[in-house]
Amino acid sequence: MTQKRKRTGAHPSPPVPEMPDAPRRSSRRIKDAAERPKADASNSMKASDPKKAKAVWDTGKGVEEAMRELSEMEQKLQTAVRTQRLAVESSDLQVKKEAANEPDIRPKMYSPNQDTVVPRGNLDGKPKAVSSVPLDEYDAKRAAGDVADAKGEDDGMDRGASRPPPVNSEILPLPWKGRLGYACLNTYLRNATPAVFSSRTCRMASIIEHRHPLANPDEPEHPTKNRPDKNKPADHERGLKYVQELGLANARDIVKMIRWNVKYGIRFMRLSSEMFPFASHPEHGYKLAPFASEVLAEAGKVAGELNHRLTTHPGQFTQIGSPRKEVVAAAMRDLEYHDEMLTLLKLPEQLDRDAVMILHMGGTYGDKQATIDRFKENYAKLSDSIKRRLVLENDDVAWSVHDLLPVCEELNIPLVLDYHHHNIIFDPSIREGSKDIIDLYDRIKATWTKKGITQKMHYSEQTSSAVTPRDRRKHSARVKSLPPCAPDMDLMIEAKDKEQAVFELMRTFKLPGWDTFNNIVPYERPDESRKAVKKKAKKGRKANGVNGEVEDDIQVPEKIVSAEDFGMGGPQARVYWPEGMEEWLRPKKREIKKVKEGKDGTPVMKQDGDE
Repeated sequence: MTQKRKRTGAHPSPPVPEMPDAPRRSSRRIKDAAERPKADASNSMKASDPKKAKAVWDTGKGVEEAMRELSEMEQKLQTAVRTQRLAVESSDLQVKKEAANEPDIRPKMYSPNQDTVVPRGNLDGKPKAVSSVPLDEYDAKRAAGDVADAKGEDDGMDRGASRPPPVNSEILPLPWKGRLGYACLNTYLRNATPAVFSSRTCRMASIIEHRHPLANPDEPEHPTKNRPDKNKPADHERGLKYVQELGLANARDIVKMIRWNVKYGIRFMRLSSEMFPFASHPEHGYKLAPFASEVLAEAGKVAGELNHRLTTHPGQFTQIGSPRKEVVAAAMRDLEYHDEMLTLLKLPEQLDRDAVMILHMGGTYGDKQATIDRFKENYAKLSDSIKRRLVLENDDVAWSVHDLLPVCEELNIPLVLDYHHHNIIFDPSIREGSKDIIDLYDRIKATWTKKGITQKMHYSEQTSSAVTPRDRRKHSARVKSLPPCAPDMDLMIEAKDKEQAVFELMRTFKLPGWDTFNNIVPYERPDESRKAVKKKAKKGRKANGVNGEVEDDIQVPEKIVSAEDFGMGGPQARVYWPEGMEEWLRPKKREIKKVKEGKDGTPVMKQDGDE
């Protein structure tokens, strides 16, 4: 066979196009490539027209450079898709394969069965059976979300928008005689100065850092000037005291929050699980008694005097039905922490009985019945004090009311009905909405009356723009209606605007307490102390007042507010802010008005207060 001749000289330059005024590409790299000198094309460029030479690079080498970059971006995208697919395949989530009538250009995802998972690191090989531990609820939610995203938003939109319309009851629980409540945080008090809230926390690194003494122990701690000195010996008790002080500050603020609630007709609140940071941690954890006994007892005393109900809701990681021993052990510690916190409140008998701990069943781990069996087994190991407080709630991921009610009836556990969750996860035997679930009211109520606990329900609404199942899980800022519950129900409003969502219901339905509050004045806080604000001295004015000051140099007089009146809304009870206007709770930012010239002629922005 005759061999092909090899070219010995340089490759000829690309042909010059006939459109010298063709538009340039927008890529900066193409521009750099066009301006970069090239040795192999310098001779041809010298002999040609400059515009033609410029077009050569735009349509020749520049295009090649752009194609190379696009190829690199495609490779990165494919790598990211493979990594995401591996994360899903490494879990034991059950992904149901749906037959597609039309071809799909998206990457196909392998869905492992119950006995087979893909080992980590195996991207191209065949799946191999390995023993793995199922994910907990949080990781399972994230992985399930990845699967949903991979299927595309079109499927989610179809399943959300085209679902049968909900069938709601026309019953309204009026006249209202129950207690309305909110969860954990009061937006009005949280934006006060100083802030009043019960979820101050820290990082574990801060606990370890504060085992070292301050650089200057005689001075208070400062973020930059007086920090823990790591060159000095560490003391475990010193770090423990640091995190305990945060918890005490949180617990002290409960009293203010309770008194504020009762003043405005709210007698029900969920305590933050983060009140005592890392209290149930295996390494940094601690018991609340005796250091927090007195502070919590004071809060419980106020709650008892004002008949204010307090509850808790351990987080999503607290799952005693998990197949992972470490997850169950952590859940046990967390339940013990919440039980101790409620016990140390020393509430009156009925309020103590009503101080429950709401828990979710957690993940299904591919087998609901096996999860229920593990839950029953671990529930039997709980202390009697925890069992007296524990209640179950239906969720918006896997467990419906029909799934949990038989378990609650068997184990003598009250069931919290969450209407919002029910509208997302419900048994096929009934329709979405609040009407069909009414048939189960008697059975649900019996789980509470059997233990002498005042029944409570949760109510929230989805955001107005939510269509897909994932978006429908998000709570709206406020709610527009009341559920068809009993008029003497304790109803927890789970909305983003917290106590303001309760106020909204009060005003809408003229519920007890609706006339106790008024709208705030934007950017003003009549219930906070403030220093006197002096006017900026004008040139040429002589001082004729006391201490050489001008008589009328005070712009805003000093104001002193007592500790009892602080944060309570002032004499006109201004604590309500319209939806979307939370910024009114904070001081107004300084506004830049116009440009003026400085002494050297440079422009200077004029601010509020400048003459």
